[in-house]
Amino acid sequence: MRLIITPDAEGVAREGARLVADLVRARPSAVLGLAAGATPVGLYRRLVEAQRAGTLDLSGITVIGLDDYLGLPPGHQAACRTVLERSLLAPLNLPEARRHLLGAGDPAVACAEHERAIAACGGIDLQILGIGVNGHIGFNEPGAAFDARTHQVALAATTRTINRKDFAEGEPVPSAAITMGIGTILEARRILLLATGASKADALAAAVLGTVTEAVPASALQRHADVTVIADFAAAAGLSS
Repeated sequence: MRLIITPDAEGVAREGARLVADLVRARPSAVLGLAAGATPVGLYRRLVEAQRAGTLDLSGITVIGLDDYLGLPPGHQAACRTVLERSLLAPLNLPEARRHLLGAGDPAVACAEHERAIAACGGIDLQILGIGVNGHIGFNEPGAAFDARTHQVALAATTRTINRKDFAEGEPVPSAAITMGIGTILEARRILLLATGASKADALAAAVLGTVTEAVPASALQRHADVTVIADFAAAAGLSS
């Protein structure tokens, strides 16, 4: 793994956007796997700013959604699809034909179609990930099989509690989601993991330095040949020797 540590979340967004921009300049038709958590949004904002400034052309990319909740109505503010549309895809005016997102339709059909879409694109050039406080990547909770493909999952109580803030008061947080499996994620040619905040320090340390185990889903990234981790000082606190 390559590790980049920056002072704060803005630094994480800046360094992450620089890595993505370098890839797209070298490969204008790049296929990007997109996470929709709070951490990557700053990176997406910087990409949109670069496009508007004329320093980066993202018009040729294809995007693959990482995950989404099940059971939310179309356009729900917390849906991963909505977050990606709002923060990146709509500002870029990316054609629908090059947006492959999860969260709509029958889950079993959506899982199979997502895998087919990835294959039809020639695979993912760069998969962007965040990390949960319990070590999840995508919505692959502790115990997820490392060879799993896109599938339906039950969300851990920890995940639902942390994500409570994204929903209206009194509105139930979904108990199920659909996510790329760890096996699918590991097939991306490059992986970018972003982490910010002290709450992620233990999980990041376990993922980067700990034993490779299904109890820490992100530890599977140790098996990948090209992973870059960008973390702020708080998230990287457990990585110091």
